[in-house]
This record gives sequence, structure tokens and C-alpha cells, in this order.
Amino acid sequence: MAVLTTIDKVPLFTTIQEALDWAADHGCSGYHVHNYQGQVGYMGCANHASAPSMMPNTPPSTSSSGGSSTSGGGGY
Repeated sequence: MAVLTTIDKVPLFTTIQEALDWAADHGCSGYHVHNYQGQVGYMGCANHASAPSMMPNTPPSTSSSGGSSTSGGGGY
């Protein structure tokens, strides 16, 4: 899995499939999109409200999302 960063302790992946797999493993569905340092990233769960807030074994966030996000499965 390629993780770009974490946002709110949830990983931001380079592929939609990684985000969907993570969502399925963590009790939610769908994904949404963030722009991180000019690169599109995919986060599991339709939005942050449905994502688990504290994920064990997830490295701390290295940065913010870079400002913009768009919906790919629910929005943020």
C-alpha cells in the first residue's frame, strides 16, 4: 500500500482500490478524494464522519490535505 500521508489519523492512499480495501477493513464503505501536495489521493470511507477517528498503528499526519478535496464517494 502506498500512503501519501494521513489526515485525522486516516491514511490517504494513491489508489482508489487501496482506499476501498481500507474502508472495508474498518467498517465503512466508499471513498473520498483529497489533493495532497499537488497529487490526488484517495481516503477510505465516504467522509470523515464515517471513518474511525483513532486508528492504531497508523503513523501521525505529516501535513494537512493541501487545501482542496472533492467527492469520490461521499465528500468531506
